[in-house]
Amino acid sequence: MKLPLKNALRIQTPLCVAFVGAGGKSTAMFTLAREFSSPVIVSATTHLGIWQTSLADLHIATDDIAPIKQLDEKLNGVILITGEAEGDRTKPINEKLLAWLNSFCLAHSLPLLIEADGSRQKPLKAWADHEPPIPEIADHVVQVIGLSGMGKPLTDEFVHRAEIFSKLSGLKTGEPVTSSAILKVLTHKNGGLKNMPQNAKRIILLNQSDTPEAQSIAHAMAASLLPHYHSALITSIKNQQIYAVHEKIAGIILGAGDSTRYGAPKQLLDWKGTPFIRVVAQTALRAGLSPVVVVTGANAGQIEEVVDDLDVLVIHNNDWKSGQGSSIRGGVSALPKSCGGAIFLLSDQPQVNTSILHALKEKHTEGLYPIVAPMVLDRRANPVLFDHTTFSDLMTIEGDTGGRSIFHKHRVEYLPWHDDALLLDVDTPEQYQRLIENENL
Repeated sequence: MKLPLKNALRIQTPLCVAFVGAGGKSTAMFTLAREFSSPVIVSATTHLGIWQTSLADLHIATDDIAPIKQLDEKLNGVILITGEAEGDRTKPINEKLLAWLNSFCLAHSLPLLIEADGSRQKPLKAWADHEPPIPEIADHVVQVIGLSGMGKPLTDEFVHRAEIFSKLSGLKTGEPVTSSAILKVLTHKNGGLKNMPQNAKRIILLNQSDTPEAQSIAHAMAASLLPHYHSALITSIKNQQIYAVHEKIAGIILGAGDSTRYGAPKQLLDWKGTPFIRVVAQTALRAGLSPVVVVTGANAGQIEEVVDDLDVLVIHNNDWKSGQGSSIRGGVSALPKSCGGAIFLLSDQPQVNTSILHALKEKHTEGLYPIVAPMVLDRRANPVLFDHTTFSDLMTIEGDTGGRSIFHKHRVEYLPWHDDALLLDVDTPEQYQRLIENENL
């Protein structure tokens, strides 16, 4: 994927990003630093190898504030600030200096990137009692692991603090490291989640995914990691490749209309013994959409009753008569900020299955495209996925035009699809009969 790391991380300034873990965190940190057009301050709450200081344009080694107070005169490129050198390593920056740097970066709207972990150049690691030294000022924490360590024996040669890794994962020393063992460590409160600031965005880089096999395993791991992290990136930082960005994708079911043309609530029509809207909600849940939001309006009581026992969030749109735009705004407003995007589903399309929802999500992971829409027989179909970056425009929609009214503002990635059933919706009894007949073919 030709996607800058900054975009994949959804990074905006000003901000403070801490990098922890093993398997490429220094490379990832300096790669990110080079993607900003503004000057960048880089520091470390742990030791850095002297050789790493050459990755910056300017290195200031100090234990005192005085030398860095002159930064206003040297704000250019990537500026690395560490403690003084000690043999072949630099000392961690002290708390007083870090607090001053944070204030300086906020005042100048500069990104502050911090290496907050050490791994002895190993692809995997576990954490001692004093690790990782993540500062509370970090609003993003990027956990990095190197998948080159997968399949290797659990020894100090490949895993920093192998004994602790063994306790967290359940593997015995010398056994091959498996993806399930890595997952146990990454999701353990004393493992990958240790010392995370409460309000920080948690991101994981499944790095060193250099082969198709490693990428396939990483995709499977991402699904298990998303309940614990806000996003999971599959990367090969050294090769400047981002293969996928997994995020939570919501489902918004538009079910507020009064079905005037049909003459009865379409949301409650029968589909194989189950009301339309319940079928749509169940499909969204099976596809892993989270959260699933059901927007009601007309006939709200009846609709809410048929989804009451499902793990969905019901939002009532008091302004449903104004058109679909008000339901879109209501659905988007109900989403947590951590959502990477949302798939809009129509309540009169019970034939939509999990295959198309999974396909839309997968296509989105490849490039964080603003809009992903199915294309069937040269016609755009529903459902459609809208990336988080489009939400502000979705909140401006008025009347009954729907999401298509912002297509001209964003790149639309079309997903070729073979099933022309996606072109069917129900506005009249005749269309309902056609939908039933199509299903029975």
